[in-house]
Amino acid sequence: MTHQNRKNNLTPAGNVPPTVIITGPTAAGKTDLSLELARYFQAPIISADSRQCYKYLNIGTAKVPETVRKEIPHYHVSTLYPDQSFTAADFASCAKDWRREIRQLRVPVLVVGGSTLYIESLIRPLDPLPPKSDTNIRELSAIAESEGLEAIHSKLMDVDPEYARRLDGLNPHRMYRALDVWMQTGKPFSSFHKNRPVSLTDNTLLICLYRDRNELHQRINQRVDLMLRDGLLEEVKHILGMGYTEDMQSLQTVGYRESMAHIHGSLNYDGMQEKIKTNTRRYARRQMTWFRRWSGAKWINLSDQSTEKILADLILRIEQLAAEH
Repeated sequence: MTHQNRKNNLTPAGNVPPTVIITGPTAAGKTDLSLELARYFQAPIISADSRQCYKYLNIGTAKVPETVRKEIPHYHVSTLYPDQSFTAADFASCAKDWRREIRQLRVPVLVVGGSTLYIESLIRPLDPLPPKSDTNIRELSAIAESEGLEAIHSKLMDVDPEYARRLDGLNPHRMYRALDVWMQTGKPFSSFHKNRPVSLTDNTLLICLYRDRNELHQRINQRVDLMLRDGLLEEVKHILGMGYTEDMQSLQTVGYRESMAHIHGSLNYDGMQEKIKTNTRRYARRQMTWFRRWSGAKWINLSDQSTEKILADLILRIEQLAAEH
């Protein structure tokens, strides 16, 4: 980009720096655009990606390289071990502190990522959930062990089909928690996430990036090919070799699940490659379905205008918000 980095503090004293949330389906181009904004405003980035937060999961999550993170600080990237859990509520709580730190720099708060529950936790306050019941979790885990995760998914489909359809595969931790909430309250887990309207402050921009369907699918296919060339299988073998197990929430992710199936011999290489592409396209479709529910979002089609123009328009809008608030 030709924009010169802004050298002065963006926000006048007494004004609150704006928050800019950049989301969109996987492979749409969130990272490239956000890095240019970060360079221009000399601002760090809060990652709203529920997998890039894990150490060792680098290639399969399309994590920003460490060299770039040294140039542009990133919150919530490579901060957790693969066996640690971190919920959307945890993200919302931490984001308050991160946002406070960044605002002290008098620069915009850039939140970037496609994890829908993470973004949702910032724009639609979650209803209070009951604390986890270890008894329920043990009961569900026993069912999964004796009957398989499919039995858990079937049960979730019976009581909360809306949430079951949103899941990225048979994620045991999320299924257990959703059923745990239902067992305690008699209410579907999904109902706790939609009782309140989207709430955006006047100096918050919610940007949803997208591309034409064929172009997005092509980008997804190219990304998968590149990940495999860059060593995705070796990365997965390394993680498993460290003693981490495939039932962990962090590895219940497109790319990692199919790679583990190949490593265990249940998928050949070509089948694995094609399945990653298919499941990634399905994931992108689910993301878009979720994003369309959000009122107040500004939609930007990266297929029909240049990145340079989009960047210039966003910079102008952010500077206007900074001056107004």
